[in-house]
Amino acid sequence: MAKLYFHYSTMNAGKSTLLLQAAHNYRERGMTPLLLIAALDTRAGPGRIGSRIGLGADAIAFDADTDLFALIAAEGPDAACIFVDEAQFLTPAQVWQLARVADDRGQPVMAYGLRTDFRGELFPGSAALLALADDLREVRTICHCGRKATMVVRLGPEGAVLREGAQIQVGGNESYVSLCRRHWRAAMGA
Repeated sequence: MAKLYFHYSTMNAGKSTLLLQAAHNYRERGMTPLLLIAALDTRAGPGRIGSRIGLGADAIAFDADTDLFALIAAEGPDAACIFVDEAQFLTPAQVWQLARVADDRGQPVMAYGLRTDFRGELFPGSAALLALADDLREVRTICHCGRKATMVVRLGPEGAVLREGAQIQVGGNESYVSLCRRHWRAAMGA
């Protein structure tokens, strides 16, 4: 029976690297994966998944209006596995569509994304995945102190920690730093 998996963490934990490695493993065994990425993330180029260590692959970009069940039926009817990068940008309805892919089409879905934003709040897509996924897998990274990083701060143009702003702002190491909860609280003045 196919399942919906959610691999979650903070920034810079290697989620995209793990996704690309898993997709490679399918290809290496003669199976076809279908890769999807949120259209909001164009850091590696439009419709491209990229990792900080230089790995990358083309993917189908989706936005909030995309019916993922229909897209997968059309673009990947025989895909051995569906991989979704930047899953925090999914809508709750799209998470249900991915659950239907696993339940009704029998295709496993591996979603990779952030759990919380820089304010410590769940993304709507992540909240739905935490509620609906059959299997939750934490991808771990560390804070500068060596503890497990579970939070992220957003940096402004001058490097100062921001406490307010839009939930969605795509960026990398120049914009975000992963911290343990204790150091996040200190950085946020909480």
